[in-house]
Amino acid sequence: MIRIRHALLAVLLAAGAVACGAAEGAARPGEAEVKELRYQGSAGNVTYPELAEDLGYLGDIKLKWVGNTTSGPQDIQSAATGQTDFGGAFNGAIIKLKAARAPIKAVIGYYGSDEQSFNGYYVTANSPIRTARDLIGKKIGVNTLGAHHEAVIKEYLKRAGLTPQEIGQVQLVVIPPVNTEQALRQGQLDVGTLGGVLKDKALQRGGLRPLFTDVGLFGPFTAGSVVLREDFIARNPTTTRTFVEAYAKAIDWAQTHPREEVVARFQKIIAKRGRSEDATTVAFWKSTGIAGKGGVIADKEFQTWIDWLAREGEIQPGRLKPADLYTNAFNPYAHGSGS
Repeated sequence: MIRIRHALLAVLLAAGAVACGAAEGAARPGEAEVKELRYQGSAGNVTYPELAEDLGYLGDIKLKWVGNTTSGPQDIQSAATGQTDFGGAFNGAIIKLKAARAPIKAVIGYYGSDEQSFNGYYVTANSPIRTARDLIGKKIGVNTLGAHHEAVIKEYLKRAGLTPQEIGQVQLVVIPPVNTEQALRQGQLDVGTLGGVLKDKALQRGGLRPLFTDVGLFGPFTAGSVVLREDFIARNPTTTRTFVEAYAKAIDWAQTHPREEVVARFQKIIAKRGRSEDATTVAFWKSTGIAGKGGVIADKEFQTWIDWLAREGEIQPGRLKPADLYTNAFNPYAHGSGS
C-alpha cells in the first residue's frame, strides 16, 4: 500500500499541523460569522454550491472561487489547511485524513454512482483481458492514487480471489482523465478508468468494453462527501446550517427536476461565470449519482471504506467509527423535510 501512503502523505502532514493548531470552541461573543466561503471549482462543470447560489438558496452567503481542484485528496487538503472553507473527496480519503487527526467533519454527500452515472474500468474490444486474474502485470489508468478508483479496483481484485502479492503486481498509473481514452486506445494502458462525459464520449466512438464498474460491485452508493473544519463549524453555526441546507436543496433540485432542465441551468451558470471554459460537457450529465435524498449520508457509506482501509492495514481496526466522521445535523432531509 506504498502508493496510497505516498499519495496522501502531503495531506496527512498538513492535516497534522492543522490538528495541532486548530482553534476550538464556539464563536466569541460579538464575533461575526463568516459570510464568504472560499472554494475550488471544476472546469466545465457546475458544483452544487454554485447551483445553490444560482437558485437563490444561499441567502446572504457568498461564494469565492479560488481556482479549480485537481483531485479530491487535494481539495480536502485545502480545506483542512484553511486555504479554502470547504472541500470534497472520496469517503476513503476523508477517513485517512481523519485518522491522521485532522479536525474535519463530513456534512453532506456530493457524488456517487447509480445505473445512469457510474465509473467503469474499460479495455479495448479486442483485449485478451476478461477476468481479474488477467490484470496481473497489467497497467490500469486512474486519476489519482489513494482515492475512489484505487479502492474500487482493489476491492474488485480481492473479491476475485487474488492474493495481496498478486494484487501488488497490478500497476496503477496516474493519468489525467482527459488523456485516459487515448492512452488506452494506443496501448499505453491495458485498462482505463472512465466516468461521466469522458466515458460517454469514449463509448460513442466505439471499440471499448467494460471489464467491471463500481456500481456493479457496490450497487448505487454515495461515494464522496464535503467536509468542513470542526473549528469552522463551531465558530460559524448559522453559516454552516445555511450552507448545508442550501447545498442539500440544490442536490434535491437536481435529483427531482428533468435532466434537460438541469443541463440548461448548468450551461447558463457556466456562461454567466465567465471563466473561459467549454460548457459542452454538461450536456452529457445524466444524474447526481447521490444515493441519499439531498445528500443525506448513511453509515454504510463510511463503514464500507473503514473496513477496507483496516483490512489493507491503512488504519488501525476500531480506530474510527462512522459517527466520528460525519454528521447529518445540518441537513434538513435527514429529518424528513427540505423546507
